[in-house]
Amino acid sequence: MATAVSSNLTERLRTAVGNENVLSADADLMVYECDGFTIEKNSPDVVVFPETTSQVATVVKACNEFGVPFLPRGAGTSLAGGCLPIGGGVMIVLTRMKEILEINIRDRYAIVQPGTVNVWLTQALKGTGFHYAPDPSSQGACTIGGNVATNSGGPHTLKYGVTVNHVLGVEAVLADGSVVRIGGPAEDSPGLDLVGALVGSEGTLAIVTRVWVRLTPNPQGYRTMLGIFESVEETSNAISDIIGAGIVPAALEMLDRPILVALEEAFKFGFPLDAEAVLLIEVDGLEAGLDAQRDQIVGICEKAGAREVRQAANEAERAKLWKCRKQAFGAIGRLSPSYCTQDGVVPRTKLPHILKRIAEIGAKYDLQVVNVFHAGDGNLHPILLFDEREKEQTQRVLKASGEILQECLDCGGSVTGEHGIGVEKIQFMNKMFTDEDLAAMGNLRDAFNPFNNLSPDKMLPTSGACGIEQKHPGRRAAL
Repeated sequence: MATAVSSNLTERLRTAVGNENVLSADADLMVYECDGFTIEKNSPDVVVFPETTSQVATVVKACNEFGVPFLPRGAGTSLAGGCLPIGGGVMIVLTRMKEILEINIRDRYAIVQPGTVNVWLTQALKGTGFHYAPDPSSQGACTIGGNVATNSGGPHTLKYGVTVNHVLGVEAVLADGSVVRIGGPAEDSPGLDLVGALVGSEGTLAIVTRVWVRLTPNPQGYRTMLGIFESVEETSNAISDIIGAGIVPAALEMLDRPILVALEEAFKFGFPLDAEAVLLIEVDGLEAGLDAQRDQIVGICEKAGAREVRQAANEAERAKLWKCRKQAFGAIGRLSPSYCTQDGVVPRTKLPHILKRIAEIGAKYDLQVVNVFHAGDGNLHPILLFDEREKEQTQRVLKASGEILQECLDCGGSVTGEHGIGVEKIQFMNKMFTDEDLAAMGNLRDAFNPFNNLSPDKMLPTSGACGIEQKHPGRRAAL
């Protein structure tokens, strides 16, 4: 049961955004009790759907006046609890701010609202010769505002970079309700890189209400291949060998056998179900050099032990391969009623080791773990299968997840590549960073969000209770 926000605040919010854009009934609020990290849940007290920047600012000012915490949310596809409304409060859902405001091909940028679904921009750019490069696997559902919040990557991160490499500027509402613009359509804005600070801050510094994104020219051609391997170790060795040869594929994705079985049931692509793993490899660029790169990659894969390397014969086959990869997580429903997707990073040379350890940890906790991930940059996504209706299984999943992430750190890696810290991984921040590092991050947050009323208790560890209570005891009494 959500703690009731005062009726005065609720009425203020209805006046600000319209009665039809405010939810306060318990049954409605349950929809927003978690994001893609379903293990932890808590409902907000009120959900509002602003349609303009000025409405977002008005909502924020009202929350401050009543001493109520607030947080932004996009499509809710986050996988680390970044949208979890700890302690309730007001959730500001940005999905109705969904317009593509401008596409400027000559200057190579677009302006979008935060609720714009990633793939909508891709579709809008068809025929222009340009595209927006960041392509998370949840591209058909996730919003660009959410991508900005978590600095999302995707299969083509290896060559093209993550979201921060494609954001030129933002308009944002700060924690006090003021509106700022940082950066813009011009390259290399002078001064501090505040855009870089905001991208990946998980909604703890500001609420982004407009984004200037860089557009990338389409390559002349593609060569898309499927390397088929008899073992996970051979597959991971091939990954290291491809990168070690100086080749930078546009994408290099690994899928293991259980995922292949689920995908084949869903899409009938013709995946080899007796293979232990496959590599989805794509190179792009000028046509003149693509055949040579393809032949070199085929040779590397065969030397590493691939029994076959297939090439997509046409654009339709390429599109189907990518459809299978992008919808791999949806196909997991054929394997298990619940799953928890982890997001660690290791040096590429550590892939054989970490995949072996993931299997050992899964066996230790009697859990099936399947793998589909961005192999080229070492960004792992082990998927732990379980039934969340069984509390004992959930506890095993949490313990196994912790051991997997700790192993990533022990390999010299990170506990997140693109999903963020959210609430799921706060306990790892003290392991990844020194006290001085965390203090610097805290100082930055305090500069933007001095009362910690925006997305409290996210990303950075706190000692004891909620940050709002620590700085201003009794402030949450208004809830």
